[in-house]
Amino acid sequence: MNIVVLVKQVPDTAAERTLSEADHTLDREGADLVLDEINERAAEEALVLKATLGAEISVVSMGPDSALDAIRKVLAMGADRGIHICDDRLQGSDAVTTARVLAAAVRTVADVDLVLAGNATTDGQAGVVPAVVADLLGVPQLTHIRELTVDAGRVRAERETENGEVTLDAPLPALVSVTEKINEPRYPSFKGIMAAKKKPVETVDLDDLFPDADDADFLVTRTRVVEAVPRPARAAGIRVTDDGSAGRQLVDYLIAQRLL
Repeated sequence: MNIVVLVKQVPDTAAERTLSEADHTLDREGADLVLDEINERAAEEALVLKATLGAEISVVSMGPDSALDAIRKVLAMGADRGIHICDDRLQGSDAVTTARVLAAAVRTVADVDLVLAGNATTDGQAGVVPAVVADLLGVPQLTHIRELTVDAGRVRAERETENGEVTLDAPLPALVSVTEKINEPRYPSFKGIMAAKKKPVETVDLDDLFPDADDADFLVTRTRVVEAVPRPARAAGIRVTDDGSAGRQLVDYLIAQRLL
């Protein structure tokens, strides 16, 4: 069984994020960069399948030189090989271009049975890349999954929604995007970290993935971020002192907020 895991390096969720004044892309020089936590769970699910079914795991990531750290972490967790898409022309890529490039990289892996990804990354949170990749590959997509089983050439998955639970089933090959509820990822062992240094990582660029494409026709982004500001601090709540009129005060407040 061949599994491809799509991962991304993102700013630490606890760190401040700033945009470059030149092109409004993420200022990576001033950010603490880590493997996206939901992608990390996708990698863990691939490793669970590797242990139970026997699988070869390829890790694919698109980004600058620093993105290699994200690939190496998944290799240290137990994946087998990596593909690093690194090209300055891809800086600031939107979701459509990102999906197009990732799908091209997946096609370089022979006989892929399953593609795993996080349902969204913690930086952009667009949540559309896995679905677009599946469409470009022409495979079924099972998205926002919290439980996954693979057996007899099929994948079965559970999705939790606001209204209940949905069971999905599809033949392989397929793409599955997972949520943070699917598992708790393992920590790489010292042995795994050392072994990861010897595992193969192939670096590719646009010319490798799209040898016949014209740069003038390769639209990297259709949208751009014009501003990013921190979330406002939560305002202090209203304290009601019960002097016999607390109920009336609560009702008046709810009416003022149009909640009644």
